[in-house]
Amino acid sequence: MFAPSPIPETEPPRDCPRCPRLVAFRHELRAEYPDWWNAPVNAFGDPQAWLGIIGLAPGKHGANRTGRPFTGDHAGQLLFDTLGKFGLASGTYEARPDDSLALTGAIIINAVKCLPPQNKPTPEEIRTCRPFLEGQIGVLPRARIFVALGQIAHQSAVKVLGGKLPKAKFGHLAEHRMPDGRILIDSYHCSRYNQNTGRLTPEMFEAVFARAIAVREAMSR
Repeated sequence: MFAPSPIPETEPPRDCPRCPRLVAFRHELRAEYPDWWNAPVNAFGDPQAWLGIIGLAPGKHGANRTGRPFTGDHAGQLLFDTLGKFGLASGTYEARPDDSLALTGAIIINAVKCLPPQNKPTPEEIRTCRPFLEGQIGVLPRARIFVALGQIAHQSAVKVLGGKLPKAKFGHLAEHRMPDGRILIDSYHCSRYNQNTGRLTPEMFEAVFARAIAVREAMSR
């Protein structure tokens, strides 16, 4: 069982042909792991979300296997634990798409929809996939605050939200106001590498979402 998209009309087709390198890699994995998802990964979460979380791309043994963002790999445990702590997730995360996990007030969208070799999309692949990110952000009527997980997600989010990269430099907990008033908050990616090296601690990650909630409260006054 794979998680359906909350905004299906904005998703790329299962056999999206746009990036030849990613298509070839997808076909390799379908032959090697025929029971995996092995396709562009849908958004996951609440279509009425006030908070948009922009990830990088599916992980090989995570979302590319299970079909749901951050599900089945090390990064997902910290992300979903943190969302639960701030009331943005309910149910139990069991690292599979048919668990009881649900997001409320938040939605996860990847900057790149397909698994790139070595988790490294090329600049051309990032640009080619950006229209899907733009389309998905465009149908989130209540999303005024976004969290970018890592520099690639930050760069794509800034461009989609109408900002200028020279003025919006990436940094953990850096906060950027876009021309239309939407807010982008940066975080180091919650990858296994960043966690194991201490570049990102649970406390640092929680600070990002605490700030997002504080910004939301300020906006509502």
